[in-house]
Amino acid sequence: MATSRVSKHFLFQLIFLALIAFNRANGQGLTPDFYKHTCPNLVYTIRTVVDEVMSVAPTLGGPLMRMHFHDCFVRGCDGSVLLDTPNKTEKYAIPNLSIRGFQIIDKVKTAVEKVCPGIVSCADVLAAVARDVTVALNGPSWEVEFGRRDGRVSTVNEALANLLSPFANISTLKQGFQAKGLSVKDLVVLSGGHTVGTSHCSAFNNRLYNFTGKGIQNDADPTLDSEYVPKLKSKCKFGDRNTLVEMDPGSFKTFDLSYFSLVAKRRGLFQSDAALLDDSETRAYVKLHALKDKAGFFKDFADSMIRMGRIGVLTGTRGEIRKVCTKVN
Repeated sequence: MATSRVSKHFLFQLIFLALIAFNRANGQGLTPDFYKHTCPNLVYTIRTVVDEVMSVAPTLGGPLMRMHFHDCFVRGCDGSVLLDTPNKTEKYAIPNLSIRGFQIIDKVKTAVEKVCPGIVSCADVLAAVARDVTVALNGPSWEVEFGRRDGRVSTVNEALANLLSPFANISTLKQGFQAKGLSVKDLVVLSGGHTVGTSHCSAFNNRLYNFTGKGIQNDADPTLDSEYVPKLKSKCKFGDRNTLVEMDPGSFKTFDLSYFSLVAKRRGLFQSDAALLDDSETRAYVKLHALKDKAGFFKDFADSMIRMGRIGVLTGTRGEIRKVCTKVN
């Protein structure tokens, strides 16, 4: 009988620990009011710096928004993408070489440290900046949940293993999002973030030249609109890896619905964009918002960003509150 009671007690402990792990993995403990008393001017402080930056450098909006995504998909939303050890940390992985604006995060963190020293994590700064640049680009707003702590580990290999490639097919994309606890709908909604920003030719050059690998230079991806190919080739010559091209031509500085119209017309820049037409659920969403349901998309994007911001967060006593975002304390 005593052994039975001990076994039950041990089982309850395991269940309790499992629930704690589940809650942490799903962002439990995060709240918009986390800094209400310890840093009441946090939101105003961050927004002031972001608005100042965006007024002179709006092209940083897209990279700063995606920095939060790239952080959350590797080890969770823990600010690990900001750690800086040359050729060793996440920011030096190939998928992150296109991310710009790290100095802006440093600028924001410095401003926050002046008003609330040692209180606010770099991970929370990233989440708030992602929201504020979206708003500055005429996109939706949402209540950012706070309470994340910063991780102490960051490696190139983990970034390579977890960040989804612009060359990914729909199966890989769905599996990648599912692994992070996100839905198929979240996949297509967050892909809509490609409505702002630019990309290096290297991320899609293979769709323009020798796509089948048979050595035929003019062999383009058949899923790409044939009338769009010459326009892209005029910007990206064969082998060009460095030229920057607008992901949403004509409105790459404005958060709008044009991305979905482009994808529906088979003019999405990446193979991962084109892949959204290969699944019934993602295709239906693309076609719906190609018809300009702005309010619906803006609400969905806000909801998906909140869910993404809960991935694998460190809370309580785990991790640390980094004083400088580029290095552990």
